[in-house]
Amino acid sequence: MEQTQWTKERILQDAKQRNVRYVRLMFTDITGTIKNVEIPVSQLEKALNNDMMFDGSSIEGFVRIEESDMYLIPDYSTWLVFNWAEGKDDAHIARLICDVHATDGLPFAGDPRSNLKRVLEKMSAMGYTSFNLGPEPEFFLFKLDANGEPTMNLNDNGGYFDLAPNDLAENCRRDIVLELEDLGFEIEASHHEVAPGQHEIDWKYSDAITACDNIQTFKLIVKSVARRHNLHATFMPKPVFGIAGSGMHFNLSLFNEKGNAFYDATTEDGLSQEALFFIGGLLKYARAYTAICNPLVNSYKRLVPGYEAPVYVAWSEQNRSPLIRIPAARGNSTRVEVRSVDPSANPYLALAVLLAAGLKGIEEKIDPPSAIDRNIYAMTREERLAEGVNDLPGSLREALKEMKKEPVILDALGDHIAQNFIAEKTVEYFSYQKQVTQWELEKYLKHY
Repeated sequence: MEQTQWTKERILQDAKQRNVRYVRLMFTDITGTIKNVEIPVSQLEKALNNDMMFDGSSIEGFVRIEESDMYLIPDYSTWLVFNWAEGKDDAHIARLICDVHATDGLPFAGDPRSNLKRVLEKMSAMGYTSFNLGPEPEFFLFKLDANGEPTMNLNDNGGYFDLAPNDLAENCRRDIVLELEDLGFEIEASHHEVAPGQHEIDWKYSDAITACDNIQTFKLIVKSVARRHNLHATFMPKPVFGIAGSGMHFNLSLFNEKGNAFYDATTEDGLSQEALFFIGGLLKYARAYTAICNPLVNSYKRLVPGYEAPVYVAWSEQNRSPLIRIPAARGNSTRVEVRSVDPSANPYLALAVLLAAGLKGIEEKIDPPSAIDRNIYAMTREERLAEGVNDLPGSLREALKEMKKEPVILDALGDHIAQNFIAEKTVEYFSYQKQVTQWELEKYLKHY
């Protein structure tokens, strides 16, 4: 997204010139849900002075009621006026993405955005100047019923790269792209994905914080534009049985003062030793960070063989079946693609644990195992074990167990986020476990 050097004075002037009537002070809770406090534009200057408070006890995983007062600290660089207008006077709505601070003025330990900044400070202390992310989010579009509620009817029967008339959401997807471009996104690709009703829109990489902000903005725009087309957009990882689920591949690159730290022109494959160590860290701690990158019970319905989702902890420069792939581009475009992340993940937390795992790999000089350049799905279990290829966790419960015993990942989240995330997701899993599903009824009711 194009960056403007916003100041308090420029924001106030822009709000007046563009007839902004309301401002959403947005932040993200531990589960990745976008929250906001909407204020009239008359309170904008107060917000820009960091004087806007809210009740943190009402936000999942934040604080107890006796310590609820919190401050929203706007990031001026995130000032954005949405294209849609409301009311007879053509009033507009704007947003500012905020960090959450406690009453002592310090960043709140339960704020995912502030926590990512903390991990980035460790990266800077190791001599790196920036960490970039290029996400590839996928989503499904379902039809709405007469009451505006989502149905399970997909809006098309298209497949990978299909065009209209098979891809009936082409106009909706085009409107999403136009809206994003108007807001400053540099769109690189937009296409129908493998499954019916499934779509992907990719945009240019940016620094870690900006990229995560963009993901949250992207989700908001996709859902808003889809509804105008009488469609419901969902980032649920596996909404339909028997077809591919939705991923959100993370393309990661690490920079120092010399340029891309993952690139080395003197090696045969163009990868630096730091890149290999970073990959080594990502592989070593993969099972431990999976709960963060795949945080729903439903996430593990996607992470199964047969639908292109990565199930095995391995890496390759050639095929797309392992957890980690190295795209062919080199030079400043050298990057590591982590393929397990799904779009239900909190991007700030997912990026924090991936960066921490990679940096630990560099710190401890963790060499990755040999690259697996054959189709892992076609390998037997014995062949995989012989190659040192482990499985990712098969359920949220298993993933939480792996996470709880790995200090590197717990440290990347901090005590507050780690404890509240584990508590919330444990309740979620056991609530799911108690359910009697339609599959069970069809399988057992008549037979037993």
